[in-house]
Amino acid sequence: MTNFEPSRQEALERLAQFVPIAGRQYATGRNTDFGPDAPSSVSKLSPYLRYRLLTELEVVTAVLTHHSLAAADRYVQEILWRTYWKGWLEMRPSVWTRFTEERDRQLESFSNAHTLAAAESGTTGIDGFDDYARELVETGYLHNHARMWFASIWIFTLHLPWVLGADFFLRHLLDADAASNTLSWRWVAGLQTVGKSYLATAGNITRYTNGRFAPVGLAREALPLTEPPIETARSLPAPARPVVGERSLLLITPEDMHPESLFSSHEWSKLRPNLPIDAAIVAPCANLLWGNGARLFVESAATDTALRTAAHFNCSANVSAALDAEILIKAANTASVRQIITAYAPVGPVADALARLTPQLAEEGISLTQIRRPWDEHFWPQAKKGFFHFKERIPRILSEHIIAEPLD
Repeated sequence: MTNFEPSRQEALERLAQFVPIAGRQYATGRNTDFGPDAPSSVSKLSPYLRYRLLTELEVVTAVLTHHSLAAADRYVQEILWRTYWKGWLEMRPSVWTRFTEERDRQLESFSNAHTLAAAESGTTGIDGFDDYARELVETGYLHNHARMWFASIWIFTLHLPWVLGADFFLRHLLDADAASNTLSWRWVAGLQTVGKSYLATAGNITRYTNGRFAPVGLAREALPLTEPPIETARSLPAPARPVVGERSLLLITPEDMHPESLFSSHEWSKLRPNLPIDAAIVAPCANLLWGNGARLFVESAATDTALRTAAHFNCSANVSAALDAEILIKAANTASVRQIITAYAPVGPVADALARLTPQLAEEGISLTQIRRPWDEHFWPQAKKGFFHFKERIPRILSEHIIAEPLD
């Protein structure tokens, strides 16, 4: 079955294997799911991108070194869907809060426990859907097309609350994050693009599984769900800047596990010599992740990350199980630093935890500064509208701000 070794070296090897097929072969084969053990045209890099063991920048750069943007357009867009979802939610954080509150309400009050249990255990009798439920639990991964079919059947055939389906994915997908998971389920349900839902059909499933599945009894229509209006897009907060010349402790969370490249942009590289990193803490934040698979993946990746961090910054790097103020204060005092730097955490549990920690640290005279990568800085503000509006701006942003070499 699909296996994801939680290391950056494994991620780099997978990237190297995928790059040659990231153009036409990906574009023509990306929708077909031959099965978890079969060769595929998709990259299966999502768990590594989710925790930034690989960054979006290095993946896109590697792909565009071998293919023109026109040839690799489909794959570049796929990478940027995750970026788009994060930017969209960052400007509308109450949508995440609404989801968690509704999920908790449904978990307490939903009455059709039998159908819910059958859906999660893969015993509904629906061909393909049941297989995918079991595959998800066993492997922590599903093909993107399968995720859409699964969500549509969950909502429109089984008539289960979409928030409980999104919760099921959160608890089992290795690559689930607050934005991509929540907003993708909302899109299928007809909430994200208001009035436009996604209907899974037997013909589409049979065609794009190469005949493996032929479900019967699927819903014939997908009437979009409705909800009260959501907030309009707010402005992103201004990017924070650490105090240059101040000795610092580097905090690494599951939102960004490649600290080696955190200061590698042109702007940060000029500041880096005057921003000494004296020590680092890698916090897997297992209690803030949703499923055992993700927790184990990140806990294992934390050891790999600590070793890489220590070598890159020539400093001590320790793994701390929890994201805890007392632990950070002790680490800062041991290193004799008053400044903690961490990569920006987008909307979700880690961001909430950092928001709680910041005033606690400040009481001890320790600042906590979150810095955003240029990738997010340039792309997130473009997510105020739909993806088509966002997509139109991709070539310009890549050419002007992200990729060093001109795009063909």
